[in-house]
Amino acid sequence: MPMPFTVIIPARMASTRLPGKPLADLGGKPMVVRVAERAAASGAVRIVVATDHDEVMAACKAHDIEVCMTRSDHPSGTDRIAEVAATIGLASDAVVVNVQGDEPLIEPSLISACAALISADVPMATAAHVITDSEEFFNPNVVKLVLDAAGQALMFSRAPIPWHRDAFAVTPKSFPPDYAPLRHIGLYAYRQDFLQAYPALPVSPLEQIESLEQLRVLWHGYKIAVYLASTAPHAGVDTPADLIRVRSFFDQ
Repeated sequence: MPMPFTVIIPARMASTRLPGKPLADLGGKPMVVRVAERAAASGAVRIVVATDHDEVMAACKAHDIEVCMTRSDHPSGTDRIAEVAATIGLASDAVVVNVQGDEPLIEPSLISACAALISADVPMATAAHVITDSEEFFNPNVVKLVLDAAGQALMFSRAPIPWHRDAFAVTPKSFPPDYAPLRHIGLYAYRQDFLQAYPALPVSPLEQIESLEQLRVLWHGYKIAVYLASTAPHAGVDTPADLIRVRSFFDQ
């Protein structure tokens, strides 16, 4: 049976493109509350919001959502959830899922599927889906990945990988038959002991070049299991236009 898992939701107010994003109204509830509701539907045994802002804490308490205040100077969301996982006293073999606070439409089944991949040998898991749009594949803002035979990550990159040498030499930017590159989905599950060790791992050169913190994990020899979703998930909220799009789901 899969291990029980805890969801930790990092929620900061310091978004430059959408100030106050965690508290943006979605059908009468703050965004961070909507994310917590989706997490609750995943079967998580515990949901905790990680924040450094009093207003987010107040909004969570008003909706009976557990919340934990963190330092404000964490370099990444992973460091923030590691602080919370330590503060709430999770066991070393506990499974922790990092669900971003701007994903109010995330599929609960995606959360539980990632959590189920964690084992004694695999301390971290994430998700991906097949890219069908060649423009996405060649877009450096879209993170791609390749897998090994066991379904574990070999490499993440903003570059178009794997590069189909023969097909692209004939028809650039056109997908050949049976070519199925993968797009990374920014959802992560961790075993607690690894989550606590991660902030102390030295930053890797690849991580700095690509600006992808998961490359630190591969650089140091750890495994990342990958769940392959059958479809692309709904996009998160980064901009005012994204907020308008997502609000349409809650105003119906």
